Formats: sequence, C-alpha cells, structure tokens
Amino acid sequence: QVQLVESGGGLVQAGGSLRLSCAASGRFLRLNVMGWYRQAPGKQRELVATITSSSSTDYAASVTGRFTIYRDNAKKTVDLQMNSLKPDDTAVYYCKVVATTYGFVNNTYWGQGTQVTVSS
Repeated sequence: QVQLVESGGGLVQAGGSLRLSCAASGRFLRLNVMGWYRQAPGKQRELVATITSSSSTDYAASVTGRFTIYRDNAKKTVDLQMNSLKPDDTAVYYCKVVATTYGFVNNTYWGQGTQVTVSS
C-alpha cells in the first residue's frame, strides 16, 4: 500500500550537517504522523522527531535545537535537517509513516533505513 524511499545519509564530520529525505508512494487516503527514528549498534531504536499532518512536531531531548523535521503534503515527503552533528548521532535512521488506506484503516510503514556516520 505504501512504499518509503529514504535518501541523504552518509559520512560527515562532527559539527557538520546532513538532510535526510523520505518519499512515500502507493495508494492511500492520507498520511498522518510521519517521523524519523534511529538505531545505533547495541541500542534500542529510538524516536528522533515526528510531525503530524497539521505540522505539530515533537523531538527527542538529545536532538532538540539541532534537528528540524519538515513535511510536504503535496509531494508526500518528510525531511530531517540535522545540524551540529555529534558522534553520538551515528546510527541507522529509519523513516516511519502512519497512513490511512482507502479502506479507512491506519497502518504503520517503515523505510529500510539509511546510515548516518559522524566522525570525530
């Protein structure tokens, strides 16, 4: 029903910036909350940032003030602008989307993940 394609990951030095992008495609009635999660080696997957259909946002305390989440409802994309990156930000970043199908069922979809590596 929904496919998510992530891009923008890579290697960056501490203090640098990256912008992640996630594009949703397929058949659905609407996109509800969209967000980014990350998982570092040996750690649980954690929420980074979310944004609702009305553009209300929520951020993890560790990224507040450094990361900004955006969505474009026309293009069906959600982006994560990451500034002042730290080595602790190194992780695989996953896009997560809750979509309402034409059958009025809410489903959660995950991207395959994109690697972000911050060197010191």
